Amino acid sequence: MFGLRFIKIPPTTHVIQYSGGNVVREGTGLSFFYYSPTTSLVSVPVGSTDVPFIFEEQTGDYQTVSLQGQITYRIAEPKKLAGLMDFTLAPNGRGFASDDPENLPQRVINLVHVLARAEIDQLPLKQALRASEFLVTAIREQLGTSPEIAALGLEVLGLSILAIKPTPETARALEAETREQLLRGADEAIYTRRNAAVEQERSIKENELNTEIAVEIKKRQIRETQMDAERAVQEKKAQLQRAQLDTSISLEDERKKLVALTTENAKAESDARAYGISSIMQALGSADAAVLQALTTSGMKPEQLIAFAFQELASKADKIGQLNISPDLLRELLDKPESRQ
Repeated sequence: MFGLRFIKIPPTTHVIQYSGGNVVREGTGLSFFYYSPTTSLVSVPVGSTDVPFIFEEQTGDYQTVSLQGQITYRIAEPKKLAGLMDFTLAPNGRGFASDDPENLPQRVINLVHVLARAEIDQLPLKQALRASEFLVTAIREQLGTSPEIAALGLEVLGLSILAIKPTPETARALEAETREQLLRGADEAIYTRRNAAVEQERSIKENELNTEIAVEIKKRQIRETQMDAERAVQEKKAQLQRAQLDTSISLEDERKKLVALTTENAKAESDARAYGISSIMQALGSADAAVLQALTTSGMKPEQLIAFAFQELASKADKIGQLNISPDLLRELLDKPESRQ
């Protein structure tokens, strides 16, 4: 009524009331009445503002990439910003009288764009696609010392780069290259696995062959040992046979020597007996027959003497006419052999 109005400012907005070219009041969270025909209100939001951005840049190898992210800032010095940009409210108190409040985020984005371009231009494509953290650190540091940010009275609270993407054609090329590398790696892995399998198979074959060779060598050693043992047995048998033969030959020689010696002894004994008999015969040849007979009968037993007597009688039977033998004599001759038994 009559141009008198009431306004209530939230705590996240800094308001400056001008009247007659002078500052009447300023601050956050104020509420007051004012006379609109002679009052100008400047409303500067001091809360944090999130501004998303997306733009394209070229890498050092002339490849186009798109950067998508978000910057968070707040107006730390609202009075300084109000002196550079028009944040005056409309006469009805609803909305701003100019487009400067809407242009402020774009000015911040443009500054980020310029700083990102300077960094991206120094990186090749593959390195740029993985440089989000590097870009955030570099741009955030430069924003902190930027004269424009300081002149506007702004404070950067945060910066994040959500994605760095190449063009679809470049992405397909990179995917193809990566796919080829993966396939090549898979082929190499298959080759390595097959080669390892071949090596293992070769090792197994070599072990089997070495085992067979070792078995054959062991068998040959056993056969050689057996042959050596058999040769030793044969040699032992041959030695025994030679020893037996030598022994037999020695025994035969000894036997021959013994037979020869026995023969010589027998011959010598026979010669001695013959010499003795010859000597006796010579001696007896010159002796009287009666004497010899008497010597022969000496030492005989009675029955032998009787037999000798009968023999003499028989030799002179042609001269004996009649011979009478008493029964007692015959009985005596017959009884003596039985008594001797």
